[in-house]
Amino acid sequence: MSKIKSLADLKKIRDEQVSGLQTREKGEDAENLVQVKVAMATCGIASGAKETMEFIIEELEKRGVDAIVTQVGCMGYCYAEPTIEVKLPGSEPIVFGGVNREKADEIIEKYIKGGELVDGIIPVNYETIESKE
Repeated sequence: MSKIKSLADLKKIRDEQVSGLQTREKGEDAENLVQVKVAMATCGIASGAKETMEFIIEELEKRGVDAIVTQVGCMGYCYAEPTIEVKLPGSEPIVFGGVNREKADEIIEKYIKGGELVDGIIPVNYETIESKE
């Protein structure tokens, strides 16, 4: 743990702890909340995923959207980083690619708040294997 050298350092630690607590509390009711997963593998971070995640967290809170935002590892779409997966309650998850601040803003306003699909969706490129019984 690093030393606290300023009031800003202390506030940052406090904010991180509060955020973690809220995530754990919301986690019990995750199916009824908007869920956003941000790919934060090396390729995502290098493409700006950290800034995208920070923007999404801030904007969802500002706009009163009750959501759980988490970071995940590689989603396998390195060519489209930063990538995020958004799951609205009662819907299948959708993966968006090339999510910078502007695209994240559009996704929040149009898709998360309005239910309108926006450009940037990465199509599912696999089929589920059904068991034979």
